[in-house]
Amino acid sequence: MVQPVITKPISIVFVLLTAMSCLMTRAAGAEMQLFKGQTVYVPVYSHIYSGDREQPFYLAATLSIRNTDTRHAILLTAVDYYDSEGKFLKHYLDKDVSLNAMATQRYVVPESDKSGGSGAKFIIKWQSEKPVVEPLIESVMISTKTQQGISFTSRGRVLEAISP
Repeated sequence: MVQPVITKPISIVFVLLTAMSCLMTRAAGAEMQLFKGQTVYVPVYSHIYSGDREQPFYLAATLSIRNTDTRHAILLTAVDYYDSEGKFLKHYLDKDVSLNAMATQRYVVPESDKSGGSGAKFIIKWQSEKPVVEPLIESVMISTKTQQGISFTSRGRVLEAISP
């Protein structure tokens, strides 16, 4: 009499884990893309709306620019703030700012500044003499007024890039 072959669940799990490990190792070992500059769009919310009456909930916003390259500085050439309609509001830089390797720079839009609206944004331009890992650029919005606290983040999106 022929016995049916029963595959052990452990064998299947082992095969799946081995395959996933190979795929993840390949992705982790993939070469990181380098740049000599970028223009980055970062959404910022000076307020959001809540409830049926769309009551504004005002927020403070922090723009965080983190140089993730471990060896080379980047140069911030523009940090510009725009409102919901795309109207320019403010230059945050009077002159270019050098950001050393692994350094972070922040810019704050106070909660009392309602000029940007719910569709505010920053346009950041940076460059580097040498090819570098792209910086991490994001905004953090927060408010802790009353008993209702809220916070969330938005990541930047590259509009233009200068490849080496």
